[in-house]
Amino acid sequence: MQRLKTRAQFQAVLAGATVARTTHFALHRCPLDAPAGQVAALFGLPEVWLGAMVPKRWARRAVTRNAIKRQIYSVSAAPDVSLPAAAHVVRLRATFDRKEFVSASSAKLKAAIRTELQQLLARAAAGART
Repeated sequence: MQRLKTRAQFQAVLAGATVARTTHFALHRCPLDAPAGQVAALFGLPEVWLGAMVPKRWARRAVTRNAIKRQIYSVSAAPDVSLPAAAHVVRLRATFDRKEFVSASSAKLKAAIRTELQQLLARAAAGART
C-alpha cells in the first residue's frame, strides 16, 4: 500500500466519488485507470494508494489528529481489508463529542475510531463487489 503525499494527489482523489460514509468518516476513491492522463501521472504504480485527512475543524488537538491518522493507516493495513487498486482518502467529516471522549487520546476514543473505520471499509468493500 502506498501513501498519498502531494496536494495534487489528494485533490485528484477528493474530486472522485465518495464510496462510503459513516457518522464521522467518508471514503473517497479515484480509479487509477481513468481516461485522464493526469491521474496516471500522479500515481505511478497501479496499487492501493491511501491518504488520511483530519482537519483541525473537526479535531482541534494535534494529539487527536495524529491518533486518528494512525488508526486510519493501521486499520486499512489489516490483512482482512481488501481495497481495490485505486487511490483512496479517508476524511474525518464530523467531530467526536468531547463530553463523551474527554481525553484527547484515550483507549475509548481509539476503540470508537477503529470500530467506525472498520465499518467504513466494510461498506466500501461491499459497494465494490456489487
